[in-house]
Amino acid sequence: MTGNWRIRVVHTTGYQYEGPVVQSYNEARLTPRSDRWQNLVVGRIETSPPTRSYRYTDYWGTEVTSFDLHAPHTELKIVASSVVETGSVVEPVDGASWPDLKADAVVDRYAEYLEWTRYVPKHTELTRLAASLRKGRKPFEAVLAIAETVHDRLTYQRGTTGVHSSAVDAWAAREGVCQDYAHITLAMLRSIGVPARYVSGYLYPKPDGRIGETIRGESHAWIEAWTGGWWGFDPTNDIEIGPRHIWVAIGRDYADVSPLKGTYSGGAASAIEVTVDVTRLA
Repeated sequence: MTGNWRIRVVHTTGYQYEGPVVQSYNEARLTPRSDRWQNLVVGRIETSPPTRSYRYTDYWGTEVTSFDLHAPHTELKIVASSVVETGSVVEPVDGASWPDLKADAVVDRYAEYLEWTRYVPKHTELTRLAASLRKGRKPFEAVLAIAETVHDRLTYQRGTTGVHSSAVDAWAAREGVCQDYAHITLAMLRSIGVPARYVSGYLYPKPDGRIGETIRGESHAWIEAWTGGWWGFDPTNDIEIGPRHIWVAIGRDYADVSPLKGTYSGGAASAIEVTVDVTRLA
């Protein structure tokens, strides 16, 4: 799995309301970023009914499309379309020792990626396990060992956890989805002093996908760790980050990267449609 890919992603979300909504304010974190690993060729977000929107980059470096709608409506549809050129496999960074990670300059610079959050709380059992995996390993080796351990000890299972479940909830169940795998890995890495952050995006499901083939995919999550430089790993699938990964947002945990959030006044809402179609173009 080497070399560059070109992938199109169409992420559609539809909501239906029990009664007319007259004021709706929303933020979408659905636009892939350009960096040294990938290049955004085109990205747009369209809504039905049409809305006024503007874009900005949030504190974590994620592109946000903010839009509001004041005309009465009973349905809202958001379609995010993008074409991204992805890079080759991301290699681990062996650029920091354990004393380096304890240096005041590093701890201060990456303090937010070392702190505990509601989704990534301090947990005695996870801390103990992480400490045992740290022994005799360099920081980057410990990252790999922890990610692989999380992959091995959890069963991928929908429905056991929800969007509000923490790393502790998922660890207690020993089941979860990609969000849970990422949160548990982050809890373990932060407990041993490795700055680590949550990454949201997409994964093209088939390693041998044919050019022109469209597959029903889904949002995905993985982690990045700082061991002298940032690099990522996918604990859900126990694989490196490569051409099939498309990253959209980063933050401390899921709360910082939620694809859609907002407020509105009106009837209760239900999501009637959430689809992600991914096509390998080259």
